[in-house]
Amino acid sequence: MSDFFAILDELAASSAVAVDRRRAQPHPHFPGVTYPLDYGHLANTRAVDGAEVDVFIGSASGRGVVGVLLTADRQKRDVELKVLLDCTPEEAELARRFCAEVLKIGGHLVERGASAPGRTN
Repeated sequence: MSDFFAILDELAASSAVAVDRRRAQPHPHFPGVTYPLDYGHLANTRAVDGAEVDVFIGSASGRGVVGVLLTADRQKRDVELKVLLDCTPEEAELARRFCAEVLKIGGHLVERGASAPGRTN
């Protein structure tokens, strides 16, 4: 698993982070859905759906990739990974609950272990 997160670290460090939806702002197509964290993508990356890699951005600047959310959208019939960047544990849980309870796309949280090489908490 440490290689997986090391590769995500490289992607995040070498990519500009574009924020598509600001914290507390509504979804452009669903005005009743308000994002709990900044949400965007890693520029010049590619996800399974052909778009760029999605990312939730927290307030713990410099913390880096702390985990990922695995999501499955019944309506779109796709499965995605959303990177948790600079999130506190509380923010990671907030993003998980948002995906699972608000967007209804699941949100299995895979946290980066504290024992990962080069990783400190």
